[in-house]
Amino acid sequence: VKVKIPFGNKYLDAIFSVPEKKSTYGVILTHGAGGDMNFPHLVSLAACLASHGVLCLRFTCKGLNITYRTKAFKAVVEYLKLSDDYKLSGVFLAARSMGSRAAASVIRHLSQEEEDDFIQGLICLSYPLHRPKLQSKLRDEDLLFIRCPVLFVSGSADEMCEKQLLEGVASKMKAPKKIHWIEKANHGMAVKGRTIDDVMEEINTEIFSWIKENIELEDK
Repeated sequence: VKVKIPFGNKYLDAIFSVPEKKSTYGVILTHGAGGDMNFPHLVSLAACLASHGVLCLRFTCKGLNITYRTKAFKAVVEYLKLSDDYKLSGVFLAARSMGSRAAASVIRHLSQEEEDDFIQGLICLSYPLHRPKLQSKLRDEDLLFIRCPVLFVSGSADEMCEKQLLEGVASKMKAPKKIHWIEKANHGMAVKGRTIDDVMEEINTEIFSWIKENIELEDK
């Protein structure tokens, strides 16, 4: 289902992947610095989630300014929260690369503004912890403030997320967290000798089972 989400004086293009049965939980999904919501990884994940009963709303927000991306993500969260068509108990924010920095920033801002259980967790695909070869400047400030569960899915050969550095940041985080390493994958999740479908299946399975675990904990 295609929708236009109001954002300031313009609109963000978005698509709902709707499960057959009414879902209680949803995932908001967005892309990295390049591309848009039709990036193959996002399309694949959205289809997987919907087929397992989880509503997925993916959106496009062009713009390389992290503040702008964060505001756009926040507008989408508000839109889904107030939606009469899909009454959800909660959502997970999921995104690739720069989008996951925006998602982390949204969660930090919202947690400071209000006591709200709508956001259930954060899923970071290829979180860009540092610029290539610039490991001294870590983009970890928002992560350290987050309290909701966080799942990182990163390539062990990601040039923007050195393995030891992410593990170090995770150990300082107060939130429940998990890192799933895709062996030998780079920032774009390409792995020599594996098809992209094979890699996506591993990623999608990991994300869905993590969401399910966290929903079950919530429902108990």
